Amino acid sequence: MFRLIPTTTRTVFKLSSASRAFSTVGTAFTASDAAELSGYNKIDFCINEDATVLEAVKTFVAHNIGCLVTKNSDGDLTGIISERDYISKIDLLGRTPEETKVKEISTPSSKLITANGGESVQACMEKMLNADIRHLPLVDHGELLGMVSIKDLVKTCIKEQERTIQVLSDFTLGKSTYSC
Repeated sequence: MFRLIPTTTRTVFKLSSASRAFSTVGTAFTASDAAELSGYNKIDFCINEDATVLEAVKTFVAHNIGCLVTKNSDGDLTGIISERDYISKIDLLGRTPEETKVKEISTPSSKLITANGGESVQACMEKMLNADIRHLPLVDHGELLGMVSIKDLVKTCIKEQERTIQVLSDFTLGKSTYSC
């Protein structure tokens, strides 16, 4: 299921001359959690780098996804191909997807931005914003674990906020085990 990382937040409120501490223990979602919540966690996000771009586009459409990780014949990760690559390197340049190989237009592994499954959703969002990318492969020791999109991460943040609201609501209504 979900692997949650415990986090602790401590805020001190000043009440007259005395101070009281209020502590909550919550959970932070990981990249693996976001991938599982996405509903796309059973898809093989890989394509052989020698496949045609048309094959990649057909896979995008068949699974309603926007990118694939490329692999060589030995199974090593070699890069990533996205819908943007198709538009900017095939369609706009008048190349044919039937004759162009994936490796000709994909982003090479030397420029590939990845995350591991245990990284926080926040860290993944920062990586994606800094690199101006919309998809982040989850990799562990060279093995592809899955893929998250910015949409997956936003949905996970909303779920995390809903959980926080519930905890705080329960606390204010006296339904919680937390105490001041």
